[in-house]
Amino acid sequence: MELKDYLRIARDRWLLIAFVCLLVVLASGMYTLSVTPQYQSTARLFVKTPQSSESGELAQGGQFSQQRVKSYATLIKGEEVASRVIEKLGIDETPQQLMARTETGVELDTVVLSVSVTDPSPERAQQLTQTVAEAFVGYVRELETPDGQSEAPVKASIVDRATVADSPVSPQPVRNLGLGLVLGLLLGFGLAVAREMMDNRITSQEDISKVSGREVPVLGNIHFNRDAIKNPLVRDLPGYDPRVEAFRVLRTNLQFIDAGASHKCYVVTSSVPSEGKSTTAANLAQILAKSGQRVLLVEADLRRPKLAEYLQLEGSVGITTILLGRVEPHEAIQQVGDSLDVLPSGRIPPNPAELLESPEMIKLLHRLRQEYDLVLVDAPPLLPVTDAAPLAAATDGAIMVIKHGSTTTDQYAAALERLNSVDARLCGTVVTMSPQPKKRGSGSAYGYGYGYGYGYGPESAKRVAPKRSLFGRAKK
Repeated sequence: MELKDYLRIARDRWLLIAFVCLLVVLASGMYTLSVTPQYQSTARLFVKTPQSSESGELAQGGQFSQQRVKSYATLIKGEEVASRVIEKLGIDETPQQLMARTETGVELDTVVLSVSVTDPSPERAQQLTQTVAEAFVGYVRELETPDGQSEAPVKASIVDRATVADSPVSPQPVRNLGLGLVLGLLLGFGLAVAREMMDNRITSQEDISKVSGREVPVLGNIHFNRDAIKNPLVRDLPGYDPRVEAFRVLRTNLQFIDAGASHKCYVVTSSVPSEGKSTTAANLAQILAKSGQRVLLVEADLRRPKLAEYLQLEGSVGITTILLGRVEPHEAIQQVGDSLDVLPSGRIPPNPAELLESPEMIKLLHRLRQEYDLVLVDAPPLLPVTDAAPLAAATDGAIMVIKHGSTTTDQYAAALERLNSVDARLCGTVVTMSPQPKKRGSGSAYGYGYGYGYGYGPESAKRVAPKRSLFGRAKK
């Protein structure tokens, strides 16, 4: 992945990143509020040896004291000193508990030793720290005094007494919230990248080409429109509506497929149900008919026919009636417009696959193809049933409808395998339910400059602002 891919992930999945970051920051804040504040007090001790007038002996004494301080840093937080402090103060605590709250430090190349004790009470922390320092001074005197002598060659003296802290050392709200923010951003972005890597939904032309193994043309890009849920057909929309313009683009691109052929026949199908193949076929047929071509829309989905319902036609007589020999094709075909005819499915048969693969169906398609400029066959999805694959093999090819952000690469690959198994041709794809471009001039993920999502209505429908001269005055 390149830098632009990570930037795209951050842009597309910023809600996930922000949500995770917010959760981590809230968790950090709740932890900060729930933790009992801890105060720390510190005392400093100076370790010295007996003074001497000789410079060499002074240097040796200093080195000896520095070596001793390293050992004292361990002894001061030992069990013996802790026991003496507990006994002197009479507190209800074990030496191990006091040792766990005691910290020591040695300043580099010095004979200064510091000791700190942490406690929820600042006064108690000061008392414990001072008592630990005093107890250790006596402990060092006992350890360093040779047998039979009254003075020790090494002494520890308190140079800085313990004081009462005015602010807790933990928790630190600013630090905790800052760390929570950074951790939340990293975790959120990591989850966004992981989700992107595992997401196999088709969202761009690159996804289509990668699965296809070649550059498959995207004939149309139909953007999502809430009004299309209730009114899927574009016949009642004004000519400058974005949805109408999108199907005009689809019509124009379709004309470049098998350019020069006088009679064409294509199967409109999809990988799985609910991808918009039937509405795409119906709207495309209406737009093609408006260009002056004689178009026939065939409802070959004998399992879940929708076209007759969309176009408000009688669907009981159609393909199945013709294949049974009860009527002639011209008797079942219904006229919708001046140049658009529709052949419904007829009654749903118990054996739709056998009927669609039968020689009579192939002959019917061949006959209809000779009578129309273009025949669009609305076929069932490829994966649930096998009806569409033989139809695509018997026609000029298939037009695959892909629902943006819903159809997966696995589904699309399996659908292509169904077509390849019968040597059917994939003429192109149509993407439905793609998101609207966010700003004017933004490129589409499917190769269209403007995506045809803005509309281009007549000027009379717009409010014309008064023209202004170079000096800012409105021209009359």
